[in-house]
Amino acid sequence: MLKPRYRVAIGAKGMVGAPRLMKPQSVQAFDAGQSGRRLKMLPTGVQDINTLMRSYGRTVVARSRYLSRNNPQMAAAKRAYVAALVGDGIKPSSLITDPVLRDALMRAYLVWTDESDADGLTDLYGQQATVGGEMFDAGECFGRFRPRLPGDGFSVPLQVQLLPSEMLNHSDNVDMPNGLKVRSGIVFGPIGNRIAYRFYKQRPGDMNFTGEITTVPAEEVMHVFRPLEAGQIRGIPHTLSSIVRAAVMDAYDDAELERKRMAALFGAFITSTAPEEDVLADPAAAATAAGVDGGVALEPGVTVDLEPGQDIKFAEPADVGGNYEAFQYRGNLQVAAGAGVPYADMTGDLRQASYGSQRAGMVKFRREIAATQNHAMIFQFCRPIWQRWLADAVQNGAVPLAASAYVGSERIWQAAKFIPPKWDWIDPLKDMQAELLAVQAGFKARSDVIEALGVDPEENDRRIAADRAREKELGLDFKEGQFAASQIRGAPDQPPPAGSQLNGA
Repeated sequence: MLKPRYRVAIGAKGMVGAPRLMKPQSVQAFDAGQSGRRLKMLPTGVQDINTLMRSYGRTVVARSRYLSRNNPQMAAAKRAYVAALVGDGIKPSSLITDPVLRDALMRAYLVWTDESDADGLTDLYGQQATVGGEMFDAGECFGRFRPRLPGDGFSVPLQVQLLPSEMLNHSDNVDMPNGLKVRSGIVFGPIGNRIAYRFYKQRPGDMNFTGEITTVPAEEVMHVFRPLEAGQIRGIPHTLSSIVRAAVMDAYDDAELERKRMAALFGAFITSTAPEEDVLADPAAAATAAGVDGGVALEPGVTVDLEPGQDIKFAEPADVGGNYEAFQYRGNLQVAAGAGVPYADMTGDLRQASYGSQRAGMVKFRREIAATQNHAMIFQFCRPIWQRWLADAVQNGAVPLAASAYVGSERIWQAAKFIPPKWDWIDPLKDMQAELLAVQAGFKARSDVIEALGVDPEENDRRIAADRAREKELGLDFKEGQFAASQIRGAPDQPPPAGSQLNGA
């Protein structure tokens, strides 16, 4: 503890007065905590993210969707985001050790994925892509389990219905008499657990929208979103931080394009000397009196007869200027950063990209996408679907697993890992060399490398074994065209061995 400091007052004749307590020196404040001119525009009050979404959620979602539909850069960013997040699908791989039972489960699940869509438009992996697009636009998507009757003709009587963010009203906030609370359309219990969701029966904006609400139990709903703050209950658009800048850049481009279009409408101007006296005040009559009563059709090699005193001056519209490209580049860089996708993927501009910059950018992008895949897509969507499908498949006898063995041991039978789509390598040879060295040195499992290719390792091994058996049966031998591991580890520019099929021999 700091001791108080005292100051001793000495009079004019050297008399010592009573000591006085010194004022403490001013404490150096945080620069970010000051209220100077530079920081007046930043809010200082506590703002709850759920309150903000209740107030502005509908508006920001509508603006985000508008940009994804109409802005070329944001549309490209959405396609890149969905392709990276979902690709051709995030697929489960059962961890059941019995190979026969596991194969039966995976085959039955593959059949059901073609029946999963309640709208009948795509398969389960197409629904995953739709969920990824909804997360980009609105920050969230809802999946609802729709049980079907055994006589409906499905391999497993279950389908999944996707609902957009607008189906759950941000303004639905009431306190129920039984202790339940509704916040942004979600019903919470006394301990904060989710009890149900209050969905509209029709999508807002639809011609048949009535505003009628239906309550769906929480165990029948998958709420897919990536929470950015503790306590967040609804998703926010992935594009939130780039909406304003993208809209302003889009308006600037439109104005620049319109200016160039208007300038291009004027090919040339016919000028004439003004008459000595103002014959007519009307501009049209004055032009007629001056002999300028129409335009001149300009064609290649045309000869134009001008009246005395007339001259032709060609239009020279102003260019956009040398700063246009630099301004657009910086602006689009910020939009891409807010949208969470690489600049080259959003704009298609690879002029300033190099191998190193592309690789470094993709490494960061892959880490961010992998986090969303595992924390949101797999945990909130893929995993519940797999668990619900397996339970219904066992109950309806669609898989060779007895209900008596399944009940009470659900977690054991439901255990699965989910394999995201593969990432395309920038330099396949170098990346494959690194994977080969890691496997041979014992730093990495071979199955991990196969999973990184988006393939189930066990399925991959079975297919290899089947291929080799078929080659042996048909008398085929492809060993001459294969490289040994030592040759693969050679220099990237090392030519193939003589007689190899790769050098055209």
